[in-house]
Amino acid sequence: MNNTAPKNLGIIAGNRSLPLVLAREARTAGVEHLVAVAFEKETDPHLESLVDVMKWLRVGQLSKLINIFKEYEVSQCVMVGQIAPKNLFDLRPDLRAIKLLSSLKEKNAHSIFSGIAEELSKEGIALIEATPWLRSAMPGKDFRLGPKITEQQQQDIEYGRNIAKEISRMEIGQSVIVKDGATLAVEGFEGTDACLIRGGELSGKEGGAVAVKVAKENHDLRFDIPCLGGRTLEVCASAGISVIAFEADRTLLLNGDEVETLSKRHRISVIAV
Repeated sequence: MNNTAPKNLGIIAGNRSLPLVLAREARTAGVEHLVAVAFEKETDPHLESLVDVMKWLRVGQLSKLINIFKEYEVSQCVMVGQIAPKNLFDLRPDLRAIKLLSSLKEKNAHSIFSGIAEELSKEGIALIEATPWLRSAMPGKDFRLGPKITEQQQQDIEYGRNIAKEISRMEIGQSVIVKDGATLAVEGFEGTDACLIRGGELSGKEGGAVAVKVAKENHDLRFDIPCLGGRTLEVCASAGISVIAFEADRTLLLNGDEVETLSKRHRISVIAV
């Protein structure tokens, strides 16, 4: 990585801890200058201490984003951390973003991010995958934490994975909650945490539901790398979710030590499949 690391790297920084992880790993890999674009009500302010330049803007200020990267001679950038769906679609777009949005036949997260990548490309800025800096945080198929799962839970994982793959193919969501062979909730506009809570409520007082999170087929990892971390485990615990299964080698595990601690504390099985 040291031989290929760009001198300047832009970071389009969404929420939670992933932008911080990326900044640390990129610096370790030899990136000399980090320029972050942060979003109001989304980006963790602690990122500022890990980068050389951090500029704040609103979701939808596409021209300003491009101008910041051009000002600091950024020719390659990554997009890490999610933007809450409600903020992505409740944006106040500038003129360039309005033109982009009006040109899209479908206005889902993937089509919007693809359009942003195209606009960046027009200005000589390549949106690249962040995965080369993050491979160490993407567990393989033998990864598992917490209690050993039952045969029924294994069946629910396999069933849930098939459902999750189908809804992701249809651009609905990437997570599903199942129990005893029944689908309780699928992720939609509300995001993963709300889906976990809704599925947990529908599993009854005894809880015990299984959550499955996948990456889409032909998933463009420049935009949205599936991830889970300590907050995911806390939500699972509050919702009575007993198992969370995620796709091996295509999902980021954030704050691994915290996840392991919470898995033991709440007796939640965490499994890569």
